[in-house]
Amino acid sequence: MSMNTPVKLIAIAAITGAASTAVAFEPEGKVECLAPADPGGGWDFTCRSVGTVLEELDLVPRGVQTVNMAGAGGGVAYAHTVSKRAGDDQLLVAASTATTTRLAQGQFPGMTADMVNWVGALGADYGVIAVSADSEYQDLNAIMDAIKEDPRAVKFAGGSAKGGWDHLKVLIAAQAAGVENLPRIPYLSYNNGGEAMTQVVGGHVDAFTGDITEAQGFMESGDLRVVAVLSEERLPGEFSEIPTAKEQGIDAVGPNWRGFYMPADIPEDAKQYWVDAMDTIYESQEWKDVMESNGLMPFHMSAGEFETFVKEQIADINQLSKDIGLIQQ
Repeated sequence: MSMNTPVKLIAIAAITGAASTAVAFEPEGKVECLAPADPGGGWDFTCRSVGTVLEELDLVPRGVQTVNMAGAGGGVAYAHTVSKRAGDDQLLVAASTATTTRLAQGQFPGMTADMVNWVGALGADYGVIAVSADSEYQDLNAIMDAIKEDPRAVKFAGGSAKGGWDHLKVLIAAQAAGVENLPRIPYLSYNNGGEAMTQVVGGHVDAFTGDITEAQGFMESGDLRVVAVLSEERLPGEFSEIPTAKEQGIDAVGPNWRGFYMPADIPEDAKQYWVDAMDTIYESQEWKDVMESNGLMPFHMSAGEFETFVKEQIADINQLSKDIGLIQQ
């Protein structure tokens, strides 16, 4: 049997087994994947790469069309999904930690996580904290000890705006380490992670906060030393020597996950089809190849588990944003 044939059979059996009299859902025509940004970048990559694998696994009958809908950091696409696409069971929307960050900070006015269906995550780019090769700070605890003594002792650089995900990763680690006065920790925003790392390597800033794939090139050149990765366990392959924050006694995890939500009010069998499809994609060799070639790390949740994670992440980011004064309490 080929891989493609049993994939559909398994998904259909899971549905018909629960309701034998119902006709199992299958997508019809071309499926649409909404990327909440211009072409290029993480959301566009998520739609296009997953769309390709959906076709390769014969999970869609006529392919997947990526539609770019930029604006408001994902807010335009979210509002479009909520207000105009309810019940559309052939629409997938790319999402990431940036989506939950904006929901947590109230940047999608009048909209909440309950207004869509969260169907699955298919990988992550984990956060790191790094220093220059000749830095005096040898591990994450040394950095946190310095901040505890003086919150302004260590300057961090990242590629997101103040209050964005790169900034929040530092604060998540600092909060877990018991640092007080989180708003006083210096964070310098640059146009991208490359600029931020250049400032660190050049000795102008003390530490870098970003994602593991951003740091890879500077790590390989020997210019940057990653003192902690914000993952549950050590990452595989070439990153396996990097200690986690957790094993250094700091319970901080910061995945920039990549996944999907769908409109509300879709039939239960349609939702289950797409949940099963996400599980199938993640287990496929085709997706493993995509992850390896693009630096994505293992991270997968489906259905209820993913929805619970999303809501917990929003609550955590909301509280952290209040703690540092980004949101007025």
